[in-house]
Amino acid sequence: MSSDLRSVPGSPDSKVNDDASVDSGFASGNSSTESLPLVSFTQAHLKHLNKQLETMEPMDILRLCKVLFPNLYQTTAFGLTGLVTIDMLSKLDAETPGSQSVDLIFLDTLYHFQETYDLVDRVREKYPNVKLHVFKPADVDNVAQFEETYGEKLYEMSAELYDWIAKVEPQQRAYEELNVAAVLTGRRRSQGGQRGDIDVVEIDQERGIVKINPLVNWSFQQVKGYITEHNVPYNVLLDRGYKSVGDWHSTVPVGEGEDERAGRWKGQNKTECGIHNKKSRYTQFMNNKAQQVSPV
Repeated sequence: MSSDLRSVPGSPDSKVNDDASVDSGFASGNSSTESLPLVSFTQAHLKHLNKQLETMEPMDILRLCKVLFPNLYQTTAFGLTGLVTIDMLSKLDAETPGSQSVDLIFLDTLYHFQETYDLVDRVREKYPNVKLHVFKPADVDNVAQFEETYGEKLYEMSAELYDWIAKVEPQQRAYEELNVAAVLTGRRRSQGGQRGDIDVVEIDQERGIVKINPLVNWSFQQVKGYITEHNVPYNVLLDRGYKSVGDWHSTVPVGEGEDERAGRWKGQNKTECGIHNKKSRYTQFMNNKAQQVSPV
């Protein structure tokens, strides 16, 4: 594995682009989406919007989002909440033929459980009209290639670098290639950790993306109940004690009384996988690493 971080694909620039701030408010879209109508909010308008959405049902939030946001996508790792959203969107598509469809973005780290990959196939079979965009770490297609390039167990040797290569850079590439303006996520307050006080609509100013959390108020029981009632395919690991499923190397079953995401990064001071952290965090990390590399 080369220690020259200049060879890491998609390394962030040393400066964070703050041009997403418009009229003392917020806007979606960046240089890759200049041809799209920007969705902008003043702080007061965003606060008002979240207050109204707080009491709305997820299906109504999704119905509104399909009308309001251009280039709307759903980012998903096929967790329970994301699966509910996929099913709800399929029902909305049937309700309003010809309306804007919402494609899926799946970040394939190459280290997902086999059960997760099997679930992806079952979801494709259940919802054949849903288009899935898969993004992998740059320039590699499998674990062998990944480890040949970056070394074995990079997730243990440098978790921040692993998150950048396997998740953050592919996400950034997805946003740029697909001209994403807004994304639906599967985050809920009941999942705990940093998610306890998130709003329905958030602005990621660093990436110029609007994030919508349509099931933010639902509990795990509500999500699981919907899955059962509507016969939505789900990850069989759920029946083995897993409530939140990520990479196999950093996911374990959840114990009695633990938070829903307690099985992620067990024993580590970490609650998010990288894609919901600030991009500037990885900019600083990469800059610090680059300074440690001796000149060629």
